[in-house]
Amino acid sequence: MPSPDDFDLAAALVRDAGVLAARMLADGLTTHHKTSISDVVSAADHAAEELVVGRLRAERPDDGIVGEEGTSDSGQGRTWFVDPVDGTYNFLSGLPTWCAALALADADRTPLLGAIYHPAADELWLGGAGHATTRNGEPLEPLSDAALADVSIATYLHPTTLPDESLRVPLLQAMRGAATVRMLGSGSVELAAVAAGRLGAFLQADSMPWDWLPGAALVRAAGGAAEVIEARGHRWHVAGPRRVVDEIGALVIA
Repeated sequence: MPSPDDFDLAAALVRDAGVLAARMLADGLTTHHKTSISDVVSAADHAAEELVVGRLRAERPDDGIVGEEGTSDSGQGRTWFVDPVDGTYNFLSGLPTWCAALALADADRTPLLGAIYHPAADELWLGGAGHATTRNGEPLEPLSDAALADVSIATYLHPTTLPDESLRVPLLQAMRGAATVRMLGSGSVELAAVAAGRLGAFLQADSMPWDWLPGAALVRAAGGAAEVIEARGHRWHVAGPRRVVDEIGALVIA
């Protein structure tokens, strides 16, 4: 069980990381491509990760730390997962949908807490085991159950995956079952929106832990479900109200 100090630390870290990244963006940044034109990294990603990692090493020396930009410290069971700028393409393109995200997970990668700061909206989301999800300190209403046909689904479909039927077909089946589809470009912002009931569901294949765990913790702590389903050679990350998650799971497996 995470301590109250863990939650306080996580909230402070994502806010500080988001503020730092926003300030660096305003001052001008250099960028580099990783695997594709849309997979980019900037000096702000690295600086924000260094800020978070430095504090965690000082204040949680026994915990592991894994960061999107390369940090990999072993620990004694608990591990922090750091996404200093989730939605870097949006961030560098002048689009407001990006955030700083952080999760604490146990040895089995079960999320214990999640913290997400969305600078453009000045919204800080926090939740996890023993801590109902809050937005700027105010508790969210527990998620209400609903049918997939009545809610939106947030997902992501990269052009390079279109020829892959094992990805395309299950994803399109789930999308067809929803009322509408949104692709915001930041999984953590989308998952925070699911926790708040702004979006109805989330579905992505083969998400990295720093993209999944912060928001999964928030959705669970808001009374929803967040599951990883093995199907067609992929790991499908699904979050939302319990009924919606069950419906999506059946569609990707079918």
